[in-house]
Amino acid sequence: MIIDCHGHYTTVPEPHNQWRVDQLAAFKAGQPSPEYPEISDDVVRASIVDNQLKLINERGSDLTIFSPRASHMGHHEGDQRISKEWTVHCNNMIKRVVDMFPDKFVGVCQLPQSPGADLTESIAELERCVNELGFIGCNLNPDPSGGKWETVPLTDKYWYPLYEKMVELDVPAMVHVSASCNPNFHATGAHYMNADTTAFMQLIQGDLFKDFPSLRLIIPHGGGAVPYHWGRYRGLADMLKQPSLDGHLMNNVFFDTCVYHQPGIDLLVEVIDNKNILFGSEMIGAVRGIDPTTGQYFDDTKRYIDAAKISDAEKHSIFESNTRAVFPRLDAKLKARG
Repeated sequence: MIIDCHGHYTTVPEPHNQWRVDQLAAFKAGQPSPEYPEISDDVVRASIVDNQLKLINERGSDLTIFSPRASHMGHHEGDQRISKEWTVHCNNMIKRVVDMFPDKFVGVCQLPQSPGADLTESIAELERCVNELGFIGCNLNPDPSGGKWETVPLTDKYWYPLYEKMVELDVPAMVHVSASCNPNFHATGAHYMNADTTAFMQLIQGDLFKDFPSLRLIIPHGGGAVPYHWGRYRGLADMLKQPSLDGHLMNNVFFDTCVYHQPGIDLLVEVIDNKNILFGSEMIGAVRGIDPTTGQYFDDTKRYIDAAKISDAEKHSIFESNTRAVFPRLDAKLKARG
């Protein structure tokens, strides 16, 4: 089985997106949020069949771990109430897709984070999505201020109530920022890469996994700059008097394969232990065009794993078994299917 750990609902029906525009306009005007529109099953189904599902079938993956569009989480906009309303609607849309195509999608939730707010609402939404909607994980934004980095590091005790709930529910988080409101940082080209790399460095500097030895975090986009600078981070851990990375972080931190080119995958599989790599394409995501050097789509990520100079057993681990280990609720669902 080929499991894609990183898929976003980027083709959500337009009435859903328009409601968000109207919600934010109402908030700025001091008005209550508008009523959420009725979106028919046929419209939802078409948004998947003609897009995500079409590409999944063409490119040969079997199951996608599916979450709301990351760049539209927009935690920096509005306040806690606004974030909660939006998040609930986004997660409910994921649930509708999963119910329509249960053999192709499984849900991961957005959290209603908001700058300056505590994590009470995020914990409640995580519980709802896991216990009521059957989701298997969450996306955690390390910078809900949208590129201003006004939030404390991921190792700060501010985050501990959420981590405690994640451990209790036995679900991982993908550490994933949203849009950037900082003009210095292009969202997908700079802000995402900054955040992935920053999150890893924060984890090096702290001792989070001493307090939460079973907590699991996925850093997407191939781990940002980390694999390319693996020697730098191993050396920094040593200089900071931290344990070696294999014991300090790499029983708890995992990278996906969303790097969009063969040399990037080749470096990833050479530098990072196989057990820490999960197949993830980000599809339909940041880079959708055709690579002129190969004639293939940049985001046809399975092609890169197929071509990597690693064993079939290592490819199987990346495509399936590593992801099942990181997402035990997914593993249980698949075992129940038989």
